[in-house]
Amino acid sequence: MPVHDMAPYVERSLDSVLAQPGVDLDVVVVDDGSTDGSGDLVAAYARRHPAITLLRQDNAGVSAARNAAIEQCRGEFLTFVDPDDFLPARAWAPMLASLERSGSDFAVGMMERVDEGGRRRRPPLLARNHAEARIGVDIDAAPLMIADVFPCNKLFRMDFWRRAGLSFPVGVSYEDQVFAADAFLAARRFDVLTEVVYEWYIRGEMSSATHRRGRIDNLQDRIVTKQMALDRVRAHGNPVLVDTLVRQVLPIDMWEHFRAAVAPTTEDPDHYWSLLRDAVRSFWHDDTVPFELTEVPPGQRLMGWLVAQDRRADLAALIAAIDGPGVPVEDGRYLHPWRDEPGVPAVLGEVSPGR
Repeated sequence: MPVHDMAPYVERSLDSVLAQPGVDLDVVVVDDGSTDGSGDLVAAYARRHPAITLLRQDNAGVSAARNAAIEQCRGEFLTFVDPDDFLPARAWAPMLASLERSGSDFAVGMMERVDEGGRRRRPPLLARNHAEARIGVDIDAAPLMIADVFPCNKLFRMDFWRRAGLSFPVGVSYEDQVFAADAFLAARRFDVLTEVVYEWYIRGEMSSATHRRGRIDNLQDRIVTKQMALDRVRAHGNPVLVDTLVRQVLPIDMWEHFRAAVAPTTEDPDHYWSLLRDAVRSFWHDDTVPFELTEVPPGQRLMGWLVAQDRRADLAALIAAIDGPGVPVEDGRYLHPWRDEPGVPAVLGEVSPGR
């Protein structure tokens, strides 16, 4: 468990970990340079619960914290919990049972997003991937699993982790995409379960997250980690997996940066735009798949096409129209002003309002 300034949440998270029945636990918590007393809270908690080991380090990021914790782990199985999330009752039981039966390298369970009001939601792609159990598959048999980038809904055999040389890339955000690609590509087989094994807590702090999307370093990290994942998948040599990654997985979160590119708070807007435009052109083109043919909602595909066409003012107008009142809609479709313009792909003639 990596901890950085999570004092309001970390004890609840640890409570849910220690409440898991039927397991001999070794809980390694890394205080990653907290300034809010999180480390002291964990230290006091650890004095009451000898299963917990606390490590302290200067702030180096979540990847460095996780890597440091893994070096201290000596158990048969390895999993991760973030300090603001929590586990359902018997979270690990279905994964342990499945691995005992299958002998697979790791198991992957379903996650639910839980907001501050207790409302639950299953992200659509996660729901698709976990609609049915699949035991002892590999990534070529289940290519869309490459989208499941989360470390916390997985239970690994430690000997597999060591043998594969897995770790989290240090110094970048969005490190989970690279870690997940490495794990899925290295596994001889893994188990996909339908049970909910992790509660992903959504805090009401989206404004700060949105602001971070508009920073140059944040966009650069997004581009770098997407390229790292793509390089690994290409080296694997399965064109179906490459197409799945480019068509269905890599575009998923780009809408955040399309919106940030025309937001008033974006850092160095001209540089941000050129980085974003060049990235879209690099990942999505006729030799892979143009962004307008990716499998994200139509509004996002139109945004990506406008970026690739270097139409910054039109992107701003599109987002303002979608967000504003009185959007012209016909039969549930937003009739954008460029739909009859020569050169606009037919698939972008009308798009659904929304992201």
